[in-house]
Amino acid sequence: MPADQASQASAAPPVAVPPRRARTTRGAAAVEAAWQIVENEGADALTMRRLAEELGIKAPSLYKHFPDKAALEAALIEDALLEMGAALHAAVARPGRRSPVAALLAAYRRQALQHPHLYRLATAGPLAREALADGVEDWAGQPFYLVTGDPYAAQALFAFAHGMVILEIDNRFPPGSDLDRTWRAAAVSFAH
Repeated sequence: MPADQASQASAAPPVAVPPRRARTTRGAAAVEAAWQIVENEGADALTMRRLAEELGIKAPSLYKHFPDKAALEAALIEDALLEMGAALHAAVARPGRRSPVAALLAAYRRQALQHPHLYRLATAGPLAREALADGVEDWAGQPFYLVTGDPYAAQALFAFAHGMVILEIDNRFPPGSDLDRTWRAAAVSFAH
């Protein structure tokens, strides 16, 4: 969660889901097909030519809907943030027997591990925020503030969750590491 997001997240109550940027029918189909390519093979497999082949059209036709690959990736990132945000907001709203922090962390981990290539696309490298629908990034990150009540604790919790997930996706923990226990320890620590 970026610093500007942390300060904006302090608007306490959850806000409505922000609408995604408008897409043509063909544009929406292109994003769905691109999602599947990235989901199955990683972001490097996504090219405009490959996407056009998947859709059964010529690559130049895609440029009627997305000016370039970066715009297509921004649409994927927007969708990934909306999906992650929905899972996190639901976890915080209905934590069950877990603490809200534990529920949030479990949902974050589950989403990221279920969609590692999309997660990496959405969270690695610079983010072209101006290419996303207004409020999407803030809304997706707001649950971190909702469970901590503090913008800096929210950033710290997000940084922990992101770091753990990336290390887990990359299989960088030493053999025998009890990651479930590490996640539980963090939930207890951040709940205080």
